[in-house]
Amino acid sequence: MDTNTPSVLVVEDEPDLAELYASWLEEAYRVETVRDEAAARSILEEGFDVVVVDRRLPDGGAALCESIRSRELDSRIVVVTGTEPDAEPEDAAFDDYLLEPVSRGELRHSVENLLLRRIYDEQLGAYFELVSKKAALDGRLSEAELQSSQEYAELEDRIAVLRTKVNETRSQLLERDHNRRLYRDVSSAPD
Repeated sequence: MDTNTPSVLVVEDEPDLAELYASWLEEAYRVETVRDEAAARSILEEGFDVVVVDRRLPDGGAALCESIRSRELDSRIVVVTGTEPDAEPEDAAFDDYLLEPVSRGELRHSVENLLLRRIYDEQLGAYFELVSKKAALDGRLSEAELQSSQEYAELEDRIAVLRTKVNETRSQLLERDHNRRLYRDVSSAPD
């Protein structure tokens, strides 16, 4: 696979499960497996797009999730566990939560969703950066200066193209039932 292929780190202490999860993902992603938190911590700096973590690792799956967040690594986290989620603070350090037994479809769907959410976040950040630049120019330059500026016209074109991409990615996210429910829950949350 080329270096543009998304990467997934599977952190699972049960060798059979680690191999199974890897086999489900390796046709679409670059996958590495490790058996414990210490091994995961030693290779996380390599930059994985998604980390699949067994929450109940003997040496601390929840601690690994917290470590990924506190180190501000650019990885999405899928927790796989046989334990129902609770309101403990450790449960806040993940992006998706899958209850065992996990099917191939569930795991692949989760990884796909997280990668799509990552793309959406990146596109949205780039969009707001361009819109902020445009707003700053709108406030500093006269209408005549804006109309005669080739750079300003190109900026408007980039904004339009990126707006289309953001809307397409958002539509893809909302096509997935899980994300539609998530969006509904977030949008109905109290202020």
